[in-house]
Amino acid sequence: AELFTNSVEFVGDALDLSKNFTGSILAAVGTALPESILPVIAILFFHDNNGKDIGIGAILGAPFMLSTLAFPLIGLTIFTAYLLKKRKFEIDIEEEGFRRDMIFFLLSYAIALLIVPLEKDEYKVFTALFLLLVYGFYVFLTIKGESEEMEEVHDLYFGKFMKPNLALAIIQLISSLIIMILGAHFFVHGIEKISVYIGLPPLVFSLLLAPIATELPEKINSVLWTWKGKDTLAVGNVSGAMVFQSTIPVSIGIILTDWHITGLGLASGFFTLMAGTLVLLSSFTDKNKLPIGLSFGFIFYIIYLFLVLKNI
Repeated sequence: AELFTNSVEFVGDALDLSKNFTGSILAAVGTALPESILPVIAILFFHDNNGKDIGIGAILGAPFMLSTLAFPLIGLTIFTAYLLKKRKFEIDIEEEGFRRDMIFFLLSYAIALLIVPLEKDEYKVFTALFLLLVYGFYVFLTIKGESEEMEEVHDLYFGKFMKPNLALAIIQLISSLIIMILGAHFFVHGIEKISVYIGLPPLVFSLLLAPIATELPEKINSVLWTWKGKDTLAVGNVSGAMVFQSTIPVSIGIILTDWHITGLGLASGFFTLMAGTLVLLSSFTDKNKLPIGLSFGFIFYIIYLFLVLKNI
């Protein structure tokens, strides 16, 4: 994660990209892409219902984890840094870009849930295409929107071996992604073995523990940026990933499956929307209250955990 944040900052500076674009598009898509491949593989290569269920679960699980665990993790980091007198108990972000992220996410994700009752294939295809256009429009607005420029980065880690340049930064970026993906897979296998050893039901693992293992290691990027006071990059990394996850993977799921969402899956979707709405509303308050708003989502995670355990 340290290699990733370092290379993303260097690439953003080298290409003269804004903070919003670097955090919400470049970093967010980079970290969201690996886990977005999982549902596609599950849907395309496992033709039984289990494959489709796993795919839909992964598509719905990513935004849920981001809103109920990744955002609270940023709030917790700010609180910890405040206790250690490393920073003030506030978050300094570019509100316009952040609110744009959250509005696009809430709109796209609500559409994904509302299409559940629609049975006709043409409606679903139209919705999938519409969501793809929504993401394209979002990228356009992010590029055009006002945002501060990236701070110049001099200490590219791979630059210790040769002269720092854009190509070397991209190599470091790709290398860090590979390391994070492999690390996440090792983490998943480790948790899986532990869950079997202690007799944890597979349903709990598949719904709650596996998404944590695949989502949170990459979102440590946001913790590092928050710790360093680079709040726009930290929050944009999560909010931008939420926009991506609610449009691109959802479109694939709508087209390739019957997109029949019920029970705990639908509940996770509504909890995600509620957590995202609270975060958006808190962005209109003082910057020392936003860390609290980011942390509220953890309550929905606890409630969802209780529902899952109750239904086992």
